[in-house]
Amino acid sequence: MQLRNRTRTRWALAVLGSAVALVAGGVAPASATPSPAAAAGGRYVALGDSFTSAPLVPRQVHLKCGRSDVNYPSLTRTALGIRDFTDVSCGGATTDDMWEPQSDTGNPAQLDALGPDTALVTIGIGGNDIGFGEIVIQCATPLHKPVPHDNPCEQRYTQTGTDELQRRIDATAPKVADVLKAVHKRAPRARVALVGYPVVIGPDTEGCRQSLRVADGDQPYLRRTLHSLDAMLHREADTHGALYVDTTAVSTGHDACRPFDERYVEGLFTRPARPAFPVHPNANGERAMADAVLDTIRDGIR
Repeated sequence: MQLRNRTRTRWALAVLGSAVALVAGGVAPASATPSPAAAAGGRYVALGDSFTSAPLVPRQVHLKCGRSDVNYPSLTRTALGIRDFTDVSCGGATTDDMWEPQSDTGNPAQLDALGPDTALVTIGIGGNDIGFGEIVIQCATPLHKPVPHDNPCEQRYTQTGTDELQRRIDATAPKVADVLKAVHKRAPRARVALVGYPVVIGPDTEGCRQSLRVADGDQPYLRRTLHSLDAMLHREADTHGALYVDTTAVSTGHDACRPFDERYVEGLFTRPARPAFPVHPNANGERAMADAVLDTIRDGIR
């Protein structure tokens, strides 16, 4: 399902509103040895959606996009000592927004930030193309209802006999491919890294019931869906001359179902002591993602 800007914004607000209704009731930069591949003295451009921009994580420097100055691109830039840096990541972005402005946020077409002088590009995209906000809303059980033990969400997305979320992932693959081709065309000398999504739903069934209010039987289904999305991103990166940044290892054991102090990804219930958008990376998660980006750039892993 293709989401337009206004709908995506409403969905993002709905996710936050749902979390509030259910309850109603400064991170040091990651460190790494600067890589020659990052082209010291070159320009770094960060593209992406809310998992890149880090909404509500302090300090917010673009409120409409939910962009933080300690998101993983900012930490990567600091660790590599890159002075010329442009971050156009924005909450709600889909692959379409690489070419089109997001009118509700004032964010320009993200690809317009690239140029022949660009030496490094990181991209985090695809989740909104498959309807991440919708999935959270559809699969989280409201507080006034008991969390089921079966799989109502999986049944909803597979009721036609095919997996709707897998269909969306398959349909997103050529769009990601087009983004990578456009990046290479506009920034032909740049090292390009496509960043995967961290682990959101771990194996702790009871923890996921409490933190995400996801039914027991739906938890494996949603884990497989996110794994399939990351696998698709990995394939497209390999096929189109980009590095793939696997954030699974750095986020395993720190998913939204873990005890609060161990989480890199928040559940539906956030706390003022560690501001972050529900079901998104917090400051620790952004730092872990930066570590994964830096390791990938340094090692040149394809």
